Amino acid sequence: MYLFDTDVITNVFKKRPSPNLLARLKSLPRRHQFISAVTISEIIYGAYKSNRPGFHIQNLQDILLPAVNVVGFDAKAAYVYGRLRAGLERSGVPVSLADLKIAAIAMANDLCLVSGNTRHFSRIPGLKLANWLTG
Repeated sequence: MYLFDTDVITNVFKKRPSPNLLARLKSLPRRHQFISAVTISEIIYGAYKSNRPGFHIQNLQDILLPAVNVVGFDAKAAYVYGRLRAGLERSGVPVSLADLKIAAIAMANDLCLVSGNTRHFSRIPGLKLANWLTG
């Protein structure tokens, strides 16, 4: 089962989405496709920064949300987040708080995180990570 990072979700809506990503999504049952509430907040933030917020929010509500399962940042993810953040800070490894929350949600729910941002996420120990944006 897979948790999709924000860059993967927004790639689907590009004029030329990744063919590799589209092929992988097409073969994956909906019950195995997840996004986090953190990703939803990032998409909404991006929509309101754009010149067409209504269009992007409508796509989110009408196309994306009916096609995936949403996972929240719950107590289990909070414990994972706190442990990871403390360990990464001790090691001097910077990771954005949003990315760390997404990683914690993936780990707490035993999901593989699918992201094109593997450079950042590969610094998080124990995170299952895949990049479907490249061939």
